[in-house]
Amino acid sequence: MGGTDLVDPHLYSDGDAHKVWRELRKQDGLTWHQVDETRGFWSVVHFKETDYVLRNTALFTSERGNMLSLLGMDDPAGGQQIAVTDPPRHTIMQARLKKALAVQAVDRQREMIRGLVTDLLAPLGDGGVFDWGQAMLAMPMSVTGTMMGLPAEDWPWLSRLTTICIAADDPEYQDEGDRATTLSMAHHELFAYFQDLVRFRRDNLGDDLISVLMKTTFEGRQMTPSEVVSNCYSLLLGANVTTPHAPNFVMAEFIDSDVLPQWAAEPEVGVTAVEEALRWSSPVNHMLRYATQDVVVRNTPIAAGDAVVVWLGAANRDETEFPDSETFDIRRKPNKHLAFGIGPHYCVGHSVARVTLRILFEELLANYRDFQPAGRPERLVSNFVSGYKHVPITAKRRD
Repeated sequence: MGGTDLVDPHLYSDGDAHKVWRELRKQDGLTWHQVDETRGFWSVVHFKETDYVLRNTALFTSERGNMLSLLGMDDPAGGQQIAVTDPPRHTIMQARLKKALAVQAVDRQREMIRGLVTDLLAPLGDGGVFDWGQAMLAMPMSVTGTMMGLPAEDWPWLSRLTTICIAADDPEYQDEGDRATTLSMAHHELFAYFQDLVRFRRDNLGDDLISVLMKTTFEGRQMTPSEVVSNCYSLLLGANVTTPHAPNFVMAEFIDSDVLPQWAAEPEVGVTAVEEALRWSSPVNHMLRYATQDVVVRNTPIAAGDAVVVWLGAANRDETEFPDSETFDIRRKPNKHLAFGIGPHYCVGHSVARVTLRILFEELLANYRDFQPAGRPERLVSNFVSGYKHVPITAKRRD
């Protein structure tokens, strides 16, 4: 397994990353992966150590970047974008947004979310082939787009651009040129879009999430326009990364099993079933950190400045933390998975994602039945996101 290229996005679309991670979890120490002559990283594949690295922001910083695509480079958004800013600044910057996305605030959006989900699922019972994967990729854009006050006509375009940002290696999303050209184009268009929107919103503040960011104050000042734009990008990206892939994994991998019929017969398991779908899919594949000082993790000395990558999908199948970890159990409890991370950088939108997923499965299983595959599911080509892009199915409406 030492020769496996963990950076290769095709490992996660065509290979078996979980087989690689199982072998790595058998080792007593961390494994060093050399990427090229100058770059490499330590891999963390156990639950306990993943939890430790993500909680300890003083020892492992995110400000140099949190994705392998930026390995060896400093993220220009470090210290400005909440996702790549460490406490205490991170805590202050995030406070207002965290309040706007708290459970109570999201609960008030339930009927809005239910309406969007109902509309999204409507074509499923028409008798034709329904691409569940594409529908799920569109779902968080409609929810977050509404909460950000983004025009509905922009949602498909924005959804595609954010998918490009996390899967630029996927040929289906490379409109022109190579990976670098595709990614540069997507970033340029998204940032230009939010720059124009922030300029307009300056005189039209409301209760939407962009206005929340624009009203955020820290260090005696408000967020600058560039900070607002950067965090709009991060907020939209985070929503589109996490939410689609739990239902995509369920439909792609368990459509021929008794999972969906049992879930439909026992709707009371909805909460634990959604958490298990999140554990199983682990949509955010990895998080990158850099050691700020010499430290020892799992009997392995790590030097200050070394890159450390935690593999969330590996941690969420750790046999020492999850009994029968390779079994999908809709009643699993406890289930302290790390699909949303842990510590200060715990996903700020986790309540939105959880409520959306619970409503999705409530509506799906109450109104549709007889799910059947209608083609081969296709995975996203990405080392950052673990997910499916196409899941063709058919279903029937319940009477």
